[in-house]
Amino acid sequence: MAVIEGRDKIIANQIFSQEKLHEKYGGVVPEIASRNHLKKISPLLEEALAEAEVGMGEVDLVVSTYGPGLVGPLLVGLSLGKSLAYSLEVPFLGVNHLEGHIFAHLSGEETSFPFLALLVSGGHTSLILVEDWGDYRKLGGTRDDAAGEAFDKVGYMTGLGYPAGPKIDRLSREGSPEAVDFPRPMIEKGYDFSFAGLKTAFKLQFESEEEQRLPDLLASFQEAVVDTLVTKAIRAAKEQNCSTISAMGGVSANSRLRERLLAQAKKEGLEANFPPLELCTDNAAMIGLCGAFRHREFGDTSPLSLGPDPSLKLG
Repeated sequence: MAVIEGRDKIIANQIFSQEKLHEKYGGVVPEIASRNHLKKISPLLEEALAEAEVGMGEVDLVVSTYGPGLVGPLLVGLSLGKSLAYSLEVPFLGVNHLEGHIFAHLSGEETSFPFLALLVSGGHTSLILVEDWGDYRKLGGTRDDAAGEAFDKVGYMTGLGYPAGPKIDRLSREGSPEAVDFPRPMIEKGYDFSFAGLKTAFKLQFESEEEQRLPDLLASFQEAVVDTLVTKAIRAAKEQNCSTISAMGGVSANSRLRERLLAQAKKEGLEANFPPLELCTDNAAMIGLCGAFRHREFGDTSPLSLGPDPSLKLG
């Protein structure tokens, strides 16, 4: 839950994490996620309004994600959002979750267009040409596992639990990224990504050796993912005449990705930037920023009949 003032000022951003609920299952269980959304969403609304010191009667627009994502949690958020808009007699707007990630950068420094968006999360790995706010062209995406999904599956194999990304990031600092020469799938081909083969290569390596340093394996795996992301992003930016690469999504919090992308972009005469860490993972502030902008600039609204779209595309 978040409260936005004007077009781009975040005055409240509340997050309740379900990580511990899903940890023992090695990933998100849709039914558990839906029921917990239902349980926590109203108290979180009250907390966000209290943090912002805003009364319900002062709200003049209600925004909610309607896709992509798990249909159950989407329904919970949509139902509350539409109910609030109806009862307050204010406009309602459904927002694309992926576009929300792009708008996480609206709260930062002034953005110049066009820029290349590297969207990397548990469910998505995409390269998107952003001509302007609201004007996108997808250049490439994942053909199988997303980068974050590959991190979580490797975490499950090694007993690190869910979510594994931060744990792999931390343990990798103790290992050598050159210990194992893992493949870089499709690194020289197009703008699409594929991490399923890399995940399989890790599994075979992990099971083949009785004595091995887990930090070395994890550091080498992480390096293969980061190398692929950075190489493709740099190439796409240069070929699309973009001077800036903006990374976003949960994996953009990875310290090695930040280090490598900043260094390589500088070497190539490009700029690279990231949203604040609290806006990298899923959050309501980015959705609010996107909705506030679209409503103010384009007059966008959605009907109260809007339903969830688990496979919603961007653009």
